[in-house]
Amino acid sequence: MAVVCVAQSDTNRGFDRGIMKQTFIPKGQWLSGATFSYTEHQDDNYKFLVLKNMTTEGYTCKVTPFFGYFFANNVAAGLRFTYSRTYANLENIDIDFGDDLSFEIDDQYYLEHNFASTAFLRTYIPIGSSRIFGLFNEARLTYGYGQAKDTSGKGNDLTGTFQTINNLQVGIAPGMTAFITNFAAVEVSVGVLGFDFKWIDQKTDQIYDGSRTKSSGNFKIDLFSINLGMSFYF
Repeated sequence: MAVVCVAQSDTNRGFDRGIMKQTFIPKGQWLSGATFSYTEHQDDNYKFLVLKNMTTEGYTCKVTPFFGYFFANNVAAGLRFTYSRTYANLENIDIDFGDDLSFEIDDQYYLEHNFASTAFLRTYIPIGSSRIFGLFNEARLTYGYGQAKDTSGKGNDLTGTFQTINNLQVGIAPGMTAFITNFAAVEVSVGVLGFDFKWIDQKTDQIYDGSRTKSSGNFKIDLFSINLGMSFYF
């Protein structure tokens, strides 16, 4: 009886998945665009569960222009700048848990604005052989700086806290793009994983100092980080 051993060549050890490299965005093009979001709320004597007589108002707005350059086929590097502003004015809220436990919160005011700069590296993959629909993945490094003011009470009982906020983020955001003309596309992206480092310094009534540090890691889809935007290629 003879035993035959067959050695597999190096060229056959890999598995061919049939993925073809195609040029979706050619080298030498520029990318630019912006995203914008705005939310507003206003309550007048509103009631919800244990919350009664709610009289509040506020808004949050965020604008993010960006640009990039394709230094290789389907690969772009660029910068993104973000400005966000949050305002909340709580005139009155009654919290009622029953006859034995109820209290009132009033005259609370909060204002925060932040600036952030992001360096990103984006890679594209076309969906099949399509030149209209494509997927992309974006690696981001972000530094942000902001200021906030928090006051409560009024008249002689007024007290306030001033904050400076620093933020460092490293993250990955996949997305999808769809061309509506030869040079314009709509896109959607969502944050998937990243690390967030934040440190806050505050001073209350120009006398008392305080600080807070926070770090976190995110390894799941963050539905609150969904971004819709318009981008232009030229």
